[in-house]
Amino acid sequence: MAEAGEIVVSIAELDRYVISCMMVSGATEDSAVFMSDLLVTADYRGHYSHGLNRIDVYTSEVHHGVACGGGKDPTVVKETLATALVDGNNLLGPVVGKFAMDVAIQKAKTAGVGIVTVRGSNHYGIAGWYSLRATKQGLLGISMTNSSPVTYPTRSKIRSLGTNPISLSAPGKDGDNFALDMATSSVAWGKVELKQRKGEMLPSGWATDKDGHETRDPSSVTGLLPLGGLEQNGGYKGYGLAMMVEVLTSVLSGADMCSFVRKWKTYEKYANLGHCFLAIDPGAFAEGFTDRMQNLMDHNRNLEPVEGEEEVLVAGDPERKHMALCDKLGGIPYHPNQIEFLDGIAKSLGVEPLKHVIPAS
Repeated sequence: MAEAGEIVVSIAELDRYVISCMMVSGATEDSAVFMSDLLVTADYRGHYSHGLNRIDVYTSEVHHGVACGGGKDPTVVKETLATALVDGNNLLGPVVGKFAMDVAIQKAKTAGVGIVTVRGSNHYGIAGWYSLRATKQGLLGISMTNSSPVTYPTRSKIRSLGTNPISLSAPGKDGDNFALDMATSSVAWGKVELKQRKGEMLPSGWATDKDGHETRDPSSVTGLLPLGGLEQNGGYKGYGLAMMVEVLTSVLSGADMCSFVRKWKTYEKYANLGHCFLAIDPGAFAEGFTDRMQNLMDHNRNLEPVEGEEEVLVAGDPERKHMALCDKLGGIPYHPNQIEFLDGIAKSLGVEPLKHVIPAS
């Protein structure tokens, strides 16, 4: 069941809303459809931080002319049988990312592996949208991106790295899959925004204030802690993972890196973000991959849970639970403050606000 007071909106209505907002802002219909697929999928999977919560960023990028709303394609700058460098031509991140992952998929089908790096792109949403694209075709998918500087590396109070997410998905049997999708910071920036929108305090270990001190007040947050939190709790490992993503996305592709990336929600220059996509054909390696992958997932799922927990989960299980809930409800549940935010965006753009909302019971 959805939480009391939440409002359920049909997926068809959410698609209509996103496509309208993007096209009014200057995006082509094709680009708007890709954007809707990504944002609605994020909310459907329960990743509200990267779903319609981000609509203001994408519409503003197109409106201010710092992201191209469509009308052209990304360009393959150079390639080998298994690799490619793609210039996103400053198109919207999901348009660029879909193009690049599809190139990686085709190369994997030919060479067993495809590795594609990208420059000249923009914020691309949930990393899992791309890795799962490969897994739907029986491949392992890996997706990662650098982002605007919002995290503090260990021992520094200067914002240097982004949330720099990474996703790995792998096929199991009968449609099951492993689907890891995580930031290399403790949380994604959007989760802080959602806490503030709902009027809630932050858990400890999430964020820091302007002086680099940990804070639970979402209004005072200026940076996020690396995965692991403070140094004594292993934050240096998250710092290292974020740097690893930076190497594979911006350094390898020639995109802007670290503090040189355009600051979040500013529109004075192009972002020039970098991505990296990998597709791997398991058939190029040991036989029986899906059987072993299924055994790995089921072994962990069948472990005895600790007291107070009902079951052990693997990456992708929480998302499947949320999707099943949405299917049962006939739409995606939202906090009333989220709906208020989306209605405000619609009003500012002159777009019809969300309709046919169903109060969750």
